[in-house]
Amino acid sequence: MTILQAHEDHSAPVAAKKPASILLSTLRTPKGRIGAILLGSVVLLAILGPWLTSVDPEELVGIPFDLPGTDGHLFGTDYLGHDTLSRFLHGGRAIMVLAAISALLGVGLGTALGLVAAYMKGTVGSIVMRALDVLLCFPALVLTLLVASMIGTSLPLVCIVVALSHVPRTARVIYASALQLSEREFVVYAEMIGASRFAVMLRELLPNLAGLVALELGLRATWSIGIVASLSFIGLGVQPPAADWGLMINENQPGLLLQPWPVLLPVAAICIATIGANLFTDAFSQKTAGVSRTITSGGE
Repeated sequence: MTILQAHEDHSAPVAAKKPASILLSTLRTPKGRIGAILLGSVVLLAILGPWLTSVDPEELVGIPFDLPGTDGHLFGTDYLGHDTLSRFLHGGRAIMVLAAISALLGVGLGTALGLVAAYMKGTVGSIVMRALDVLLCFPALVLTLLVASMIGTSLPLVCIVVALSHVPRTARVIYASALQLSEREFVVYAEMIGASRFAVMLRELLPNLAGLVALELGLRATWSIGIVASLSFIGLGVQPPAADWGLMINENQPGLLLQPWPVLLPVAAICIATIGANLFTDAFSQKTAGVSRTITSGGE
């Protein structure tokens, strides 16, 4: 077998043979469908919510903690007298947007660092991984809260802080798989024909890690929802009088026994989104397990 034949047989064992079909096969499983429906419903509600009500979420429409059904307010009012349903429908967009951006940034940077450390090896790889090991010593939520409390409540900074909490874990996962791929025939062939290191990482390694990157993205997006909601809950995220699910939970705790809906609605939405994302990523991980075996076995 010539070098060219080896390259044709083994270059892109995953990217060429199993593209986005992993996603479609995941959606064919019961767990994947249920997860996608649950998560998709909450995401759609968060995106379309502001157009589903004509009530201003910052307008005082009644007395505090008015019961459901009073004066036409389906879920009553909150601790100041805002319409609970309006606040809920307006409060999910910020969490979903911040979580999505944070996950994309964190997984993107973590993937880049993991690839560099795995392919460059030597001193560069050791420095990158040891630096990430230091960050791994701190629980992600504690590190996020610590940095957020120091830099303030700017939403772009919140995105960056949450994203940074994902970097070391994503990098470790990508590093382990990329390290195995870096010894494969198609990588050796690319090096022999003069491809640059950047080209090898971008064209040879990254496409074969697409499934793993997608899985990490799903996991980190789920984690981001919880972190962003937690930051808003303690006052380090979205600020009042803006509507936000984490903020709603915090603001309406005193009236939980009297009027639970301002707390129950955002809690239920966050739980449903988390459960849906976990179900979908679990189904997706089962489908990518076969892909991982294809990588380690040489695509045979």
